[in-house]
Amino acid sequence: MRVVVVDDDKLVCASLKTILETDKEITVVGTGNNGKEAITLYNSLKPDILLMDIRMDIMSGLEAGEEILKLDNKAKILFLTTFADNEYIIKALRIGSNGYIIKQNFESIITSLRAVYIGQSVFGEDIVSKIPSFINNNNKSYFSSFGINGKELKIITLVVQGLNNKEIANDLYLSEGTVRNYLSIILEKLNLRDRTQLAISYYKNWWII
Repeated sequence: MRVVVVDDDKLVCASLKTILETDKEITVVGTGNNGKEAITLYNSLKPDILLMDIRMDIMSGLEAGEEILKLDNKAKILFLTTFADNEYIIKALRIGSNGYIIKQNFESIITSLRAVYIGQSVFGEDIVSKIPSFINNNNKSYFSSFGINGKELKIITLVVQGLNNKEIANDLYLSEGTVRNYLSIILEKLNLRDRTQLAISYYKNWWII
């Protein structure tokens, strides 16, 4: 797995390179310190994954990520940042990034890279937990266009809040089997694979920054 690391703190870049290369399957092929360097490095090195900070001088990671994904929609970008700001999270999802994790959770970085490498999206629990605060009234009209009814919309809302099937069943006075059936129907209507994709799509499709 070939990775480019971009962070405005050179010490962080060096530390990340050391941490990542403890895994024999990962090679850090380049490092940079701002969004413009990220674009240049991506275009020249074509890494499997770009691991990038958000707040940087000259050009932010979000601006660079958006530019890269416009040119190559198959680019895999994982944001690694100190900040769990709502605006940043939404923007990261809107542009089509593959994940958003917090630097403090450094022990999950390699696992997250592996997940992104095989095509999964990665968002830490502290990020997913923020989804309820992004709910808006426009969701109803969007969901209705897919034939989502009121009960299904409620289940989607609870999934987005991070509740498991048992918790949803208790909240709605349903059996776990009924909840599973509802989720299968919802995922089929929305053409999604799992509840993680459901949460991610919620961001991507129903918020405009």
